[in-house]
Amino acid sequence: MLSDWPILSLVIWLPIAGGVLTLLAGRGGDGPAVRPIALVFAIATFIASIPLYTLFDTATYRMQFTEQVPWITTFSINYQLGVDGISVPLILLTTFFTVLVVIAGWEVIKYKAAQYMAAFLIMEGLMNGVFASLDAVLFYVFWEAMLVPMFLIIGIWGGHRRVYAAIKFFLYTFLGSVLLLVAILYLYFESGSFSLLDFHDVRLERVPQILIFLGFLVAFAVKVPMWPVHTWLPDAHVEAPTGGSVILAAIMLKMGAYGFVRFMLPITPDASSELDWLIILLSLIAVVYIALVALAQEDMKKLIAYSSISHMGFVTLGFFVVFSIFERNHEVAGAAMGVEGGLVQMISHGFVSGALFLCVGVMYDRLHSRQISDYGGVVNTMPVFASFFVLFALANVGLPGTSGFVGEFMVIMSAFKANFWYALLAGSTLVLGAAYTLWMVKRVVFGDIANDGVRELTDLNGRETFVLGSLAIAVLLLGVWPAPLVNLMHSSVAHLLEQAVASKL
Repeated sequence: MLSDWPILSLVIWLPIAGGVLTLLAGRGGDGPAVRPIALVFAIATFIASIPLYTLFDTATYRMQFTEQVPWITTFSINYQLGVDGISVPLILLTTFFTVLVVIAGWEVIKYKAAQYMAAFLIMEGLMNGVFASLDAVLFYVFWEAMLVPMFLIIGIWGGHRRVYAAIKFFLYTFLGSVLLLVAILYLYFESGSFSLLDFHDVRLERVPQILIFLGFLVAFAVKVPMWPVHTWLPDAHVEAPTGGSVILAAIMLKMGAYGFVRFMLPITPDASSELDWLIILLSLIAVVYIALVALAQEDMKKLIAYSSISHMGFVTLGFFVVFSIFERNHEVAGAAMGVEGGLVQMISHGFVSGALFLCVGVMYDRLHSRQISDYGGVVNTMPVFASFFVLFALANVGLPGTSGFVGEFMVIMSAFKANFWYALLAGSTLVLGAAYTLWMVKRVVFGDIANDGVRELTDLNGRETFVLGSLAIAVLLLGVWPAPLVNLMHSSVAHLLEQAVASKL
Protein backbone atom coordinates (compact mmCIF):
# COMPACT_ATOMS: atom_id res chain seq x y z
CA MET A 1 0.00 0.00 0.00
CA LEU A 2 1.23 3.45 -0.93
CA SER A 3 0.00 4.81 2.40
CA ASP A 4 2.51 2.58 4.18
CA TRP A 5 5.43 4.20 2.40
CA PRO A 6 7.54 6.77 4.30
CA ILE A 7 6.10 9.57 2.16
CA LEU A 8 7.07 12.34 4.58
CA SER A 9 10.67 11.18 4.77
CA LEU A 10 10.66 11.04 0.99
CA VAL A 11 9.52 14.67 0.55
CA ILE A 12 12.12 15.77 3.11
CA TRP A 13 15.19 13.84 2.05
CA LEU A 14 14.63 13.40 -1.69
CA PRO A 15 15.13 17.11 -2.48
CA ILE A 16 18.07 17.29 -0.07
CA ALA A 17 19.68 14.35 -1.89
CA GLY A 18 18.88 16.11 -5.17
CA GLY A 19 20.59 19.24 -3.90
CA VAL A 20 23.73 17.32 -3.01
CA LEU A 21 23.74 15.58 -6.40
CA THR A 22 23.26 18.94 -8.15
CA LEU A 23 26.27 20.30 -6.27
CA LEU A 24 28.36 17.31 -7.31
CA ALA A 25 27.26 17.72 -10.93
CA GLY A 26 28.43 21.33 -10.86
CA ARG A 27 31.82 20.79 -9.25
CA GLY A 28 33.73 21.35 -12.49
CA GLY A 29 31.61 24.36 -13.43
CA ASP A 30 27.93 24.69 -14.25
CA GLY A 31 27.69 21.71 -16.58
CA PRO A 32 24.71 20.89 -18.81
CA ALA A 33 23.36 18.31 -16.34
CA VAL A 34 22.89 20.73 -13.42
CA ARG A 35 19.51 22.19 -14.36
CA PRO A 36 17.92 18.91 -15.56
CA ILE A 37 19.00 17.14 -12.36
CA ALA A 38 17.51 19.91 -10.22
CA LEU A 39 14.26 19.86 -12.19
CA VAL A 40 13.93 16.07 -12.05
CA PHE A 41 14.31 16.04 -8.27
CA ALA A 42 11.90 18.98 -7.85
CA ILE A 43 9.26 17.28 -9.99
CA ALA A 44 9.84 13.92 -8.28
CA THR A 45 9.34 15.53 -4.87
CA PHE A 46 6.13 17.20 -6.02
CA ILE A 47 4.80 13.89 -7.37
CA ALA A 48 5.80 12.15 -4.12
CA SER A 49 3.80 14.72 -2.13
CA ILE A 50 0.55 14.25 -4.07
CA PRO A 51 -0.50 11.08 -2.14
CA LEU A 52 -0.53 13.21 1.02
CA TYR A 53 -3.68 14.75 -0.45
CA THR A 54 -5.18 11.86 -2.42
CA LEU A 55 -4.82 9.36 0.46
CA PHE A 56 -5.65 11.78 3.27
CA ASP A 57 -8.61 10.84 5.48
CA THR A 58 -10.58 14.05 6.00
CA ALA A 59 -12.90 12.42 8.53
CA THR A 60 -10.32 12.40 11.34
CA TYR A 61 -8.22 15.03 13.05
CA ARG A 62 -5.47 12.57 13.97
CA MET A 63 -2.00 12.79 12.51
CA GLN A 64 -1.56 10.68 9.39
CA PHE A 65 1.40 9.21 7.45
CA THR A 66 3.18 9.03 10.79
CA GLU A 67 6.76 7.85 11.19
CA GLN A 68 8.75 7.46 14.40
CA VAL A 69 12.34 6.31 14.90
CA PRO A 70 14.39 6.79 18.10
CA TRP A 71 17.02 9.48 17.64
CA ILE A 72 18.56 10.65 20.93
CA THR A 73 17.09 8.18 23.40
CA THR A 74 18.71 9.76 26.47
CA PHE A 75 16.40 12.76 26.15
CA SER A 76 13.46 10.98 24.49
CA ILE A 77 14.12 12.78 21.21
CA ASN A 78 12.65 10.98 18.20
CA TYR A 79 12.59 11.34 14.46
CA GLN A 80 8.81 11.76 14.58
CA LEU A 81 6.81 12.87 11.56
CA GLY A 82 3.11 13.26 10.80
CA VAL A 83 0.67 15.59 9.07
CA ASP A 84 -2.90 16.74 9.48
CA GLY A 85 -5.24 18.88 7.40
CA ILE A 86 -3.32 22.01 8.37
CA SER A 87 0.17 20.91 7.31
CA VAL A 88 -0.66 18.93 4.13
CA PRO A 89 -1.59 22.04 2.04
CA LEU A 90 1.63 23.76 3.12
CA ILE A 91 3.80 20.82 2.05
CA LEU A 92 2.02 20.70 -1.31
CA LEU A 93 2.52 24.44 -1.69
CA THR A 94 6.25 24.02 -0.99
CA THR A 95 6.80 21.19 -3.46
CA PHE A 96 4.74 22.99 -6.13
CA PHE A 97 6.63 26.25 -5.84
CA THR A 98 10.05 24.62 -5.88
CA VAL A 99 9.32 23.22 -9.33
CA LEU A 100 8.30 26.69 -10.54
CA VAL A 101 11.38 28.36 -9.02
CA VAL A 102 13.73 25.89 -10.71
CA ILE A 103 12.03 26.49 -14.07
CA ALA A 104 11.95 30.27 -13.54
CA GLY A 105 15.72 30.37 -12.92
CA TRP A 106 16.57 28.05 -15.81
CA GLU A 107 17.95 30.66 -18.20
CA VAL A 108 18.22 33.59 -15.82
CA ILE A 109 20.85 32.30 -13.39
CA LYS A 110 24.26 32.22 -15.06
CA TYR A 111 26.51 32.55 -11.98
CA LYS A 112 27.00 29.39 -9.92
CA ALA A 113 23.79 27.80 -11.18
CA ALA A 114 24.56 24.47 -9.48
CA GLN A 115 24.82 26.08 -6.06
CA TYR A 116 21.70 28.16 -6.74
CA MET A 117 19.56 25.16 -7.69
CA ALA A 118 21.01 23.05 -4.86
CA ALA A 119 20.18 25.74 -2.28
CA PHE A 120 16.52 25.70 -3.28
CA LEU A 121 16.28 21.91 -3.27
CA ILE A 122 17.92 21.60 0.15
CA MET A 123 15.74 24.40 1.50
CA GLU A 124 12.66 22.62 0.15
CA GLY A 125 13.48 19.50 2.14
CA LEU A 126 14.10 21.52 5.30
CA MET A 127 10.84 23.47 4.93
CA ASN A 128 8.91 20.23 4.44
CA GLY A 129 10.60 19.02 7.61
CA VAL A 130 9.22 21.99 9.54
CA PHE A 131 5.65 21.24 8.44
CA ALA A 132 5.95 17.48 9.08
CA SER A 133 7.85 17.41 12.40
CA LEU A 134 6.02 16.16 15.47
CA ASP A 135 9.11 16.27 17.69
CA ALA A 136 10.02 19.73 19.00
CA VAL A 137 13.78 19.24 18.70
CA LEU A 138 13.42 17.95 15.14
CA PHE A 139 11.17 20.92 14.38
CA TYR A 140 13.73 23.33 15.82
CA VAL A 141 16.58 21.75 13.82
CA PHE A 142 14.66 22.13 10.55
CA TRP A 143 13.42 25.60 11.58
CA GLU A 144 16.97 26.89 12.08
CA ALA A 145 18.65 24.95 9.29
CA MET A 146 16.41 26.40 6.58
CA LEU A 147 17.82 29.86 7.35
CA VAL A 148 21.19 28.88 5.90
CA PRO A 149 20.13 28.24 2.27
CA MET A 150 18.06 31.43 2.18
CA PHE A 151 20.93 33.38 3.74
CA LEU A 152 23.19 32.14 0.95
CA ILE A 153 20.60 32.82 -1.77
CA ILE A 154 20.22 36.45 -0.68
CA GLY A 155 23.91 36.95 0.10
CA ILE A 156 25.32 35.46 -3.13
CA TRP A 157 22.72 36.12 -5.84
CA GLY A 158 21.12 39.26 -4.37
CA GLY A 159 21.40 42.93 -5.29
CA HIS A 160 23.93 45.60 -4.33
CA ARG A 161 23.04 45.57 -0.61
CA ARG A 162 22.69 41.79 -0.48
CA VAL A 163 25.13 41.24 2.40
CA TYR A 164 23.35 43.76 4.63
CA ALA A 165 19.94 42.26 3.78
CA ALA A 166 21.13 38.67 4.31
CA ILE A 167 22.68 39.42 7.71
CA LYS A 168 19.61 41.39 8.81
CA PHE A 169 17.34 38.52 7.74
CA PHE A 170 19.47 35.95 9.54
CA LEU A 171 19.86 37.90 12.80
CA TYR A 172 16.17 38.80 13.10
CA THR A 173 14.95 35.26 12.53
CA PHE A 174 17.76 33.54 14.44
CA LEU A 175 17.54 35.72 17.55
CA GLY A 176 13.77 35.45 17.58
CA SER A 177 14.11 31.67 17.73
CA VAL A 178 16.15 31.72 20.95
CA LEU A 179 13.00 32.17 23.05
CA LEU A 180 11.37 29.35 21.08
CA LEU A 181 14.13 27.02 22.24
CA VAL A 182 13.74 28.15 25.87
CA ALA A 183 9.99 27.49 25.71
CA ILE A 184 10.55 24.03 24.19
CA LEU A 185 12.99 23.10 26.96
CA TYR A 186 10.54 24.23 29.66
CA LEU A 187 7.79 22.13 28.10
CA TYR A 188 10.13 19.14 27.97
CA PHE A 189 10.76 19.32 31.71
CA GLU A 190 7.02 19.62 32.31
CA SER A 191 5.99 16.75 30.05
CA GLY A 192 9.07 14.50 30.03
CA SER A 193 8.92 14.37 26.24
CA PHE A 194 9.73 16.47 23.19
CA SER A 195 6.65 15.26 21.30
CA LEU A 196 4.39 18.12 20.21
CA LEU A 197 1.36 15.94 20.85
CA ASP A 198 2.52 15.47 24.45
CA PHE A 199 3.04 19.24 24.74
CA HIS A 200 -0.65 19.67 23.82
CA ASP A 201 -1.65 17.61 26.86
CA VAL A 202 0.42 19.63 29.36
CA ARG A 203 -1.70 21.79 31.66
CA LEU A 204 0.27 24.87 32.67
CA GLU A 205 -0.45 27.50 35.30
CA ARG A 206 -1.34 31.00 34.18
CA VAL A 207 2.07 32.70 34.56
CA PRO A 208 4.18 29.98 32.86
CA GLN A 209 1.59 29.81 30.09
CA ILE A 210 1.78 33.56 29.47
CA LEU A 211 5.59 33.51 29.45
CA ILE A 212 5.68 30.59 27.01
CA PHE A 213 3.06 32.33 24.86
CA LEU A 214 5.24 35.45 24.70
CA GLY A 215 8.31 33.34 23.85
CA PHE A 216 6.43 31.68 21.01
CA LEU A 217 5.05 35.04 19.90
CA VAL A 218 8.49 36.60 19.47
CA ALA A 219 9.79 33.65 17.42
CA PHE A 220 6.78 33.30 15.16
CA ALA A 221 5.91 37.00 14.83
CA VAL A 222 9.35 37.71 13.38
CA LYS A 223 8.84 35.03 10.76
CA VAL A 224 5.29 36.09 9.73
CA PRO A 225 6.38 39.00 10.02
CA MET A 226 4.09 41.03 12.25
CA TRP A 227 4.39 44.73 13.00
CA PRO A 228 6.75 46.00 14.48
CA VAL A 229 9.30 43.21 13.80
CA HIS A 230 8.71 43.35 10.05
CA THR A 231 11.52 45.62 8.92
CA TRP A 232 13.80 42.81 7.73
CA LEU A 233 11.31 41.66 5.08
CA PRO A 234 11.33 44.62 2.62
CA ASP A 235 15.15 44.66 2.62
CA ALA A 236 15.31 40.89 2.10
CA HIS A 237 12.79 41.00 -0.75
CA VAL A 238 14.40 43.92 -2.54
CA GLU A 239 17.87 42.40 -2.47
CA ALA A 240 16.93 38.73 -3.00
CA PRO A 241 16.91 37.23 -6.50
CA THR A 242 13.48 36.50 -7.94
CA GLY A 243 13.47 32.86 -6.79
CA GLY A 244 14.46 33.89 -3.28
CA SER A 245 11.64 36.44 -3.09
CA VAL A 246 9.14 33.88 -4.36
CA ILE A 247 10.02 31.23 -1.75
CA LEU A 248 10.33 33.83 1.00
CA ALA A 249 6.83 35.19 0.31
CA ALA A 250 5.08 31.97 -0.70
CA ILE A 251 6.48 29.58 1.92
CA MET A 252 8.75 31.04 4.60
CA LEU A 253 6.29 33.63 5.87
CA LYS A 254 3.75 30.84 6.33
CA MET A 255 6.02 29.09 8.82
CA GLY A 256 5.46 31.79 11.40
CA ALA A 257 1.71 31.51 10.98
CA TYR A 258 2.01 27.71 11.12
CA GLY A 259 3.74 28.09 14.50
CA PHE A 260 0.69 29.95 15.82
CA VAL A 261 -1.63 27.00 15.11
CA ARG A 262 0.81 24.21 15.92
CA PHE A 263 2.27 25.68 19.12
CA MET A 264 0.49 28.72 20.54
CA LEU A 265 -3.22 27.87 20.29
CA PRO A 266 -3.08 24.24 21.51
CA ILE A 267 -0.19 24.54 24.02
CA THR A 268 -1.04 27.91 25.60
CA PRO A 269 -4.83 28.16 25.12
CA ASP A 270 -5.59 30.24 28.22
CA ALA A 271 -2.80 32.72 27.48
CA SER A 272 -3.96 32.89 23.86
CA SER A 273 -7.46 33.73 25.05
CA GLU A 274 -6.24 36.28 27.59
CA LEU A 275 -3.84 38.01 25.18
CA ASP A 276 -5.89 37.69 22.01
CA TRP A 277 -6.36 41.47 22.07
CA LEU A 278 -2.60 41.91 21.58
CA ILE A 279 -2.48 39.74 18.46
CA ILE A 280 -5.64 41.35 17.09
CA LEU A 281 -4.17 44.82 17.67
CA LEU A 282 -0.87 43.96 15.96
CA SER A 283 -2.75 42.30 13.11
CA LEU A 284 -4.98 45.29 12.49
CA ILE A 285 -2.01 47.65 12.58
CA ALA A 286 -0.36 45.46 9.94
CA VAL A 287 -3.52 45.41 7.82
CA VAL A 288 -4.08 49.18 7.89
CA TYR A 289 -0.78 50.94 8.61
CA ILE A 290 1.44 48.73 6.43
CA ALA A 291 -1.05 49.10 3.57
CA LEU A 292 -0.60 52.89 3.87
CA VAL A 293 3.18 52.41 3.80
CA ALA A 294 2.81 50.36 0.61
CA LEU A 295 1.08 53.33 -1.04
CA ALA A 296 4.29 55.34 -0.82
CA GLN A 297 6.62 52.78 -2.45
CA GLU A 298 8.31 53.38 -5.80
CA ASP A 299 10.07 50.00 -5.96
CA MET A 300 7.72 47.24 -7.13
CA LYS A 301 9.32 44.53 -5.00
CA LYS A 302 9.19 46.70 -1.90
CA LEU A 303 5.51 47.48 -2.57
CA ILE A 304 4.68 43.78 -2.88
CA ALA A 305 6.73 43.06 0.25
CA TYR A 306 4.69 45.53 2.30
CA SER A 307 1.55 44.11 0.73
CA SER A 308 2.61 40.69 2.03
CA ILE A 309 2.90 42.01 5.58
CA SER A 310 -0.56 43.56 5.32
CA HIS A 311 -2.13 40.38 3.94
CA MET A 312 -0.45 38.16 6.54
CA GLY A 313 -2.13 40.37 9.14
CA PHE A 314 -5.38 38.78 7.96
CA VAL A 315 -4.00 35.36 8.80
CA THR A 316 -3.13 36.15 12.42
CA LEU A 317 -6.37 38.11 12.83
CA GLY A 318 -8.38 35.09 11.72
CA PHE A 319 -6.57 32.85 14.19
CA PHE A 320 -7.29 34.99 17.25
CA VAL A 321 -10.77 36.46 16.74
CA VAL A 322 -12.06 32.96 17.48
CA PHE A 323 -11.87 33.57 21.23
CA SER A 324 -14.15 36.61 21.01
CA ILE A 325 -16.56 34.66 18.81
CA PHE A 326 -16.63 31.74 21.25
CA GLU A 327 -17.25 34.04 24.20
CA ARG A 328 -20.28 35.47 22.43
CA ASN A 329 -21.99 32.26 21.28
CA HIS A 330 -20.02 29.39 22.91
CA GLU A 331 -19.99 27.53 19.62
CA VAL A 332 -16.79 25.98 18.30
CA ALA A 333 -18.20 25.59 14.78
CA GLY A 334 -18.99 29.28 14.58
CA ALA A 335 -15.40 30.16 15.42
CA ALA A 336 -13.93 27.75 12.87
CA MET A 337 -14.44 30.15 9.97
CA GLY A 338 -11.76 32.48 11.32
CA VAL A 339 -9.04 29.83 11.50
CA GLU A 340 -10.05 28.25 8.21
CA GLY A 341 -10.12 31.69 6.60
CA GLY A 342 -6.63 32.39 7.91
CA LEU A 343 -5.35 29.08 6.53
CA VAL A 344 -6.98 29.67 3.14
CA GLN A 345 -5.44 33.14 3.12
CA MET A 346 -2.02 31.57 3.75
CA ILE A 347 -2.33 29.36 0.66
CA SER A 348 -3.84 32.11 -1.47
CA HIS A 349 -1.18 34.60 -0.45
CA GLY A 350 1.45 32.04 -1.41
CA PHE A 351 0.06 31.80 -4.94
CA VAL A 352 -0.59 35.51 -5.43
CA SER A 353 2.53 37.02 -3.87
CA GLY A 354 4.75 34.39 -5.50
CA ALA A 355 3.17 35.19 -8.87
CA LEU A 356 3.62 38.94 -8.41
CA PHE A 357 7.31 38.54 -7.56
CA LEU A 358 7.74 36.35 -10.63
CA CYS A 359 6.08 39.07 -12.74
CA VAL A 360 8.48 41.66 -11.38
CA GLY A 361 11.33 39.24 -12.11
CA VAL A 362 10.20 38.95 -15.74
CA MET A 363 10.37 42.72 -16.17
CA TYR A 364 13.64 43.02 -14.26
CA ASP A 365 15.30 40.40 -16.48
CA ARG A 366 14.51 42.56 -19.51
CA LEU A 367 14.94 46.13 -18.25
CA HIS A 368 17.06 45.61 -15.10
CA SER A 369 14.93 47.97 -13.07
CA ARG A 370 12.27 47.54 -10.40
CA GLN A 371 11.32 51.21 -10.24
CA ILE A 372 7.73 51.93 -11.18
CA SER A 373 8.81 55.19 -12.82
CA ASP A 374 10.94 53.30 -15.37
CA TYR A 375 7.88 51.60 -16.84
CA GLY A 376 4.62 52.57 -18.49
CA GLY A 377 2.61 51.15 -21.37
CA VAL A 378 3.93 47.61 -20.93
CA VAL A 379 0.62 46.26 -22.31
CA ASN A 380 1.55 47.62 -25.73
CA THR A 381 4.68 45.47 -26.03
CA MET A 382 3.91 42.56 -23.65
CA PRO A 383 0.15 41.91 -23.89
CA VAL A 384 0.29 38.29 -22.65
CA PHE A 385 2.45 39.27 -19.68
CA ALA A 386 0.17 42.24 -18.94
CA SER A 387 -2.84 39.91 -18.80
CA PHE A 388 -1.17 37.73 -16.18
CA PHE A 389 0.08 40.74 -14.21
CA VAL A 390 -3.39 42.32 -14.08
CA LEU A 391 -4.96 39.00 -13.02
CA PHE A 392 -2.54 38.57 -10.12
CA ALA A 393 -2.94 42.22 -9.15
CA LEU A 394 -6.72 41.80 -9.00
CA ALA A 395 -6.27 38.66 -6.90
CA ASN A 396 -4.05 40.68 -4.57
CA VAL A 397 -6.87 43.19 -4.23
CA GLY A 398 -9.32 40.39 -3.37
CA LEU A 399 -11.47 40.29 -6.50
CA PRO A 400 -14.32 37.72 -6.22
CA GLY A 401 -13.53 34.70 -8.35
CA THR A 402 -9.87 34.73 -7.37
CA SER A 403 -8.20 33.04 -4.41
CA GLY A 404 -7.52 36.41 -2.79
CA PHE A 405 -11.22 36.91 -2.12
CA VAL A 406 -11.97 33.63 -0.34
CA GLY A 407 -9.65 33.90 2.66
CA GLU A 408 -10.21 37.61 3.19
CA PHE A 409 -13.99 37.20 3.03
CA MET A 410 -13.93 34.37 5.60
CA VAL A 411 -11.71 36.35 7.97
CA ILE A 412 -13.79 39.52 7.66
CA MET A 413 -16.97 37.52 8.29
CA SER A 414 -15.50 35.94 11.40
CA ALA A 415 -14.15 39.32 12.55
CA PHE A 416 -17.67 40.74 12.20
CA LYS A 417 -18.96 37.97 14.48
CA ALA A 418 -16.34 38.96 17.04
CA ASN A 419 -16.53 42.75 16.87
CA PHE A 420 -17.88 45.19 14.29
CA TRP A 421 -14.81 47.42 14.54
CA TYR A 422 -12.45 44.53 13.87
CA ALA A 423 -14.35 43.83 10.66
CA LEU A 424 -14.42 47.51 9.65
CA LEU A 425 -10.66 47.94 10.05
CA ALA A 426 -9.92 44.61 8.39
CA GLY A 427 -12.26 45.47 5.52
CA SER A 428 -10.35 48.70 4.90
CA THR A 429 -7.71 46.61 3.16
CA LEU A 430 -10.13 46.12 0.27
CA VAL A 431 -9.86 49.86 -0.37
CA LEU A 432 -6.21 50.35 0.55
CA GLY A 433 -5.13 47.19 -1.27
CA ALA A 434 -6.89 48.38 -4.39
CA ALA A 435 -5.25 51.79 -4.01
CA TYR A 436 -1.62 50.67 -3.95
CA THR A 437 -1.99 47.64 -6.26
CA LEU A 438 -4.06 49.22 -9.01
CA TRP A 439 -2.04 52.44 -8.82
CA MET A 440 1.07 50.34 -9.53
CA VAL A 441 -0.66 48.49 -12.38
CA LYS A 442 -1.86 51.73 -13.94
CA ARG A 443 1.62 53.23 -13.96
CA VAL A 444 3.43 50.10 -15.10
CA VAL A 445 1.04 48.39 -17.52
CA PHE A 446 -1.31 50.96 -19.04
CA GLY A 447 -0.93 54.24 -20.86
CA ASP A 448 1.41 55.15 -23.69
CA ILE A 449 4.83 53.53 -24.04
CA ALA A 450 6.99 55.45 -21.58
CA ASN A 451 10.48 55.08 -23.05
CA ASP A 452 12.69 53.18 -25.48
CA GLY A 453 13.40 50.49 -22.90
CA VAL A 454 9.71 49.58 -22.68
CA ARG A 455 9.37 49.85 -26.46
CA GLU A 456 12.00 47.12 -26.91
CA LEU A 457 10.50 44.67 -24.40
CA THR A 458 9.63 41.19 -25.66
CA ASP A 459 6.64 39.21 -24.45
CA LEU A 460 6.74 36.01 -22.43
CA ASN A 461 8.59 32.98 -23.74
CA GLY A 462 7.30 29.44 -23.31
CA ARG A 463 9.06 28.86 -19.98
CA GLU A 464 7.69 32.05 -18.43
CA THR A 465 4.21 31.41 -19.81
CA PHE A 466 4.17 27.94 -18.23
CA VAL A 467 5.21 29.27 -14.81
CA LEU A 468 2.75 32.17 -14.70
CA GLY A 469 0.02 30.10 -16.36
CA SER A 470 0.32 27.42 -13.68
CA LEU A 471 -0.12 30.02 -10.97
CA ALA A 472 -3.03 31.66 -12.81
CA ILE A 473 -4.84 28.32 -12.88
CA ALA A 474 -4.18 27.82 -9.16
CA VAL A 475 -5.44 31.33 -8.29
CA LEU A 476 -8.64 30.93 -10.30
CA LEU A 477 -9.30 27.34 -9.21
CA LEU A 478 -9.00 28.18 -5.52
CA GLY A 479 -11.10 31.29 -6.11
CA VAL A 480 -14.08 29.46 -7.64
CA TRP A 481 -13.72 26.10 -5.87
CA PRO A 482 -12.18 26.37 -2.39
CA ALA A 483 -14.12 23.36 -1.04
CA PRO A 484 -11.33 20.76 -1.50
CA LEU A 485 -8.96 22.88 0.58
CA VAL A 486 -11.52 23.75 3.27
CA ASN A 487 -12.72 20.16 3.55
CA LEU A 488 -9.13 18.97 3.91
CA MET A 489 -8.51 21.13 6.96
CA HIS A 490 -11.98 21.11 8.57
CA SER A 491 -11.56 18.22 11.04
CA SER A 492 -8.10 19.40 12.10
CA VAL A 493 -9.34 22.96 12.66
CA ALA A 494 -12.31 21.75 14.70
CA HIS A 495 -9.98 19.73 16.95
CA LEU A 496 -7.57 22.66 17.23
CA LEU A 497 -10.37 24.93 18.43
CA GLU A 498 -11.53 22.33 20.94
CA GLN A 499 -8.00 22.36 22.36
CA ALA A 500 -7.88 26.16 22.37
CA VAL A 501 -11.16 26.61 24.24
CA ALA A 502 -11.11 23.36 26.26
CA SER A 503 -10.97 25.19 29.59
CA LYS A 504 -14.09 27.17 28.67
CA LEU A 505 -16.23 24.27 27.44
